[in-house]
Formats: sequence, C-alpha cells, structure tokens
Amino acid sequence: MPTGVHLRDARQQLFDAAERVLLRDGPNGLTSRAVTDEAGCAKGVLHRHFTDFDAFLAELVLDRAAQLETQAQALRDSAGTGTVADNLTGALTTLFGPVPVAIIPLITFRDELRARLRQARPGGGIAILAEMTTAVSAYLTDERAKGRIAADADIDSLTLSLVGGGHLLFADRSSDPPTTSTVGKLVTTVLADVVQRRPR
Repeated sequence: MPTGVHLRDARQQLFDAAERVLLRDGPNGLTSRAVTDEAGCAKGVLHRHFTDFDAFLAELVLDRAAQLETQAQALRDSAGTGTVADNLTGALTTLFGPVPVAIIPLITFRDELRARLRQARPGGGIAILAEMTTAVSAYLTDERAKGRIAADADIDSLTLSLVGGGHLLFADRSSDPPTTSTVGKLVTTVLADVVQRRPR
C-alpha cells in the first residue's frame, strides 16, 4: 500500500500544508488528517516528527511568529522617516496578514496549544500577538527617543490600543480586510494626542 509522497523537508511541508488548510477551512478544519492529506503523505509522517498534534501546532505557530521578525525589523528601521502614522498603518496591515489572523483564533481556542507555547517561551501564550506587541512597542519607543511623539507618551497603552484595535479590524475572516484608510484612521486617532503634544 502506498503511504503517500516522500517529503524531503517534512516539517516545512507539513507547516505549509497546515497553513493552506487554516486559510481555506479555518481553525476548526485544522486536524492532523487534514494536514497530512493536504501534504499528500501518510498520517504517521506527522507523528514521526512531532510527539502529538499540539506539539506540531506549537512548532507551526512559533515558525510563523518568527517570520514576523523581518516585518518587525522593517518597522523599527522606518523610525525617523515618513510619518509615524503612515509607518504604523503599513506595519499593522502587513503584520495582520491572512496567516497571523488565522492563527490567533487557533491559539485562543486550544488550551493545550497555549500551554505548549508558554513552555516554549515565557509570555508566549499568544505568540503571534506577542510578536506584534513587541514590534509596535519597540518602534514607538524609538520614535519617542527621536522626539517624533511626546516624551511622556505611555508606550504600553498606545501599543495595546494599536495592536488590540488592529486585531479587531482584521479579525473578521468572512469579510474583506479593512482598507488602508480604515487602518490609518485607527492609527491617527490613537496617536493624535501624543503627536500633537510633541515639541515642535
């Protein structure tokens, strides 16, 4: 009996298959059978590389969270250029892409997955949102140091408002993503006070 195709880089191909299932069928459709069927391999292949399905999902989330680091660095590199609002609008639109937005509810509804993520790294229970929070906070801190937002700006509260508000805007998988102007309106509103109060 054939057991499916041989996977040269099994872990990455299983991650890519899981991503396709997640985007197509949502968190409820993401099962070990769906992943191996999508990858065209035997179910045993997944269990050869991961102790169980939650271990697989934890590695998937951490892998996709790591991919956000490039976008986070691009945001930090933009500090001092353009406008703060435009930089954050572009970053939120990129960071809340289809894959991160699909992964967040997966983490939210699987208690064991959150537990695995917390074991993998402190504070990592909601790994994707943690990456975004770190990125936005670091960027705002850099802009405050450059004098482009008020010196007494509360970075933690601004970050929470931007990431939380961004998540709410992008979370509805049944409709089109928000427009750039919608995201920009959120960013401008959140930043209005700290941008107006900065030294001129």
